Amino acid sequence: MSADPDDYRQALERAKAHALDWLSSLPTRPVGPRVDADTLAAGFAAPLPLQPTDPAEVIDELARLAEPGLMAMTSGRFFGWVIGGTLPAALAADWLVSAWDQNAGMRFATPATAAAEEAAGGWILDLLGLPDGADVGFTTGATMANFVGLAAGRDHVLGGAGWDVAIAGLAGAPRVAVYVGDERHAVIDLVLRYLGLGAPIVVPADDQGRMLPEALAAALNQGTGPAIVCLQAGNVHSGAFDPVGELTDLAHQHGAWVHVDGAFGLWAAVSPRYREQLAGLDTADSWATDAHKTLQVPYDCGMAIVARPAELRSTFGVHTSYLFADETGPGDPYEKVPELSRRARCSGLGGSALPGPIGHRDAGGAAGRSRPGHRRRTGSHHRRRGAQRRGLHPGLRQLRRRRAHPTGDGRTTQGGNRLDVGFVLAGPGCAAGLREQLVDGCGRRRRIRGRRRTGLRGGRAQPSDGI
Repeated sequence: MSADPDDYRQALERAKAHALDWLSSLPTRPVGPRVDADTLAAGFAAPLPLQPTDPAEVIDELARLAEPGLMAMTSGRFFGWVIGGTLPAALAADWLVSAWDQNAGMRFATPATAAAEEAAGGWILDLLGLPDGADVGFTTGATMANFVGLAAGRDHVLGGAGWDVAIAGLAGAPRVAVYVGDERHAVIDLVLRYLGLGAPIVVPADDQGRMLPEALAAALNQGTGPAIVCLQAGNVHSGAFDPVGELTDLAHQHGAWVHVDGAFGLWAAVSPRYREQLAGLDTADSWATDAHKTLQVPYDCGMAIVARPAELRSTFGVHTSYLFADETGPGDPYEKVPELSRRARCSGLGGSALPGPIGHRDAGGAAGRSRPGHRRRTGSHHRRRGAQRRGLHPGLRQLRRRRAHPTGDGRTTQGGNRLDVGFVLAGPGCAAGLREQLVDGCGRRRRIRGRRRTGLRGGRAQPSDGI
């Protein structure tokens, strides 16, 4: 493809204008979409044009058609699911990623994005206290991050049983027993289907959704053959954490691979206040989390972390004459995720931040604090929330961070309320990579609305949280 750079200018200017209009509407616009998908489909499904359309006109038409069907997910008044916002540097970095248009699979072809991922991956390991030599792959989200960790675990435990999945496939392989808590997230069952592992063995949990160590011990004692234990950091209903260290010790005594699903809760390991809930986290074998939740980067950006790089790269790596492999160094990005072709997701980590109770590290690693924010609440609201909080485990309470919006005079507003200073990760390099040192945002604490038993019942997974 060949194009004059000026050909892009007008379309990009229109996109910028529409983007700023959208951002400025967030403090006051209705959170929900005004029309449904069926209504919008009629407008989008116009006949295919026979001739090219001016690029700027295409952008204007797209914005016009889409606007009434957009949900204000980055608004401070959005409380649906566990969905993060987008910080300014993260959004701007995402624009650059699209302009650069790098296929970020190989170190040889795209050294800038590979170096950015390696730097960000190292910071993530440091922040979470995970093994220095672990591999970090950037996925579409926690679903595929869990897929990566459990795929590496599947191949590892089958290899230990003398079965090479890459050569022999799964037909005739020893059965892999996968142990999960009664209140695991539904995505774990989905991933096990993707991996051909079938239904898991459900281990009882307590009233906060934490897997019971004595129940896991009993289940493992009854089992034979290769095994995987899948733990949870941050129950989607209560915020509680499985006792990771104790359960991991039990699992390893039986030769099992231990995977931790920490889509939003894994970031508690950064906080002096909450990290004790994840004691022993570093002894697991793989971990999954999201950046587009707690770190507030644009969709999509998940992270798969595997303590044994050789296992990960043997599962996802491929070698041909036209792929210039990095055989002795940190490995190519495509060896750590299920994709050869993908965009440079890591660059969107620019300006990524952690909310209030998670804490903050500046360039020197010091922990930060937030100023107390406030939001107008009714008396009935406080009474209801107080009743719902009784009996909740002191797990991760704040699920997401709120966006701030510029006023034009250097200040920020959030629906008329005063703002907190956000907690951010900081460090050198990596595109905009985890670098926005001070972000205007609202660090108000959002507590979970009680214990809704709509997640997992009777050992069967039910949809309960947007991924």
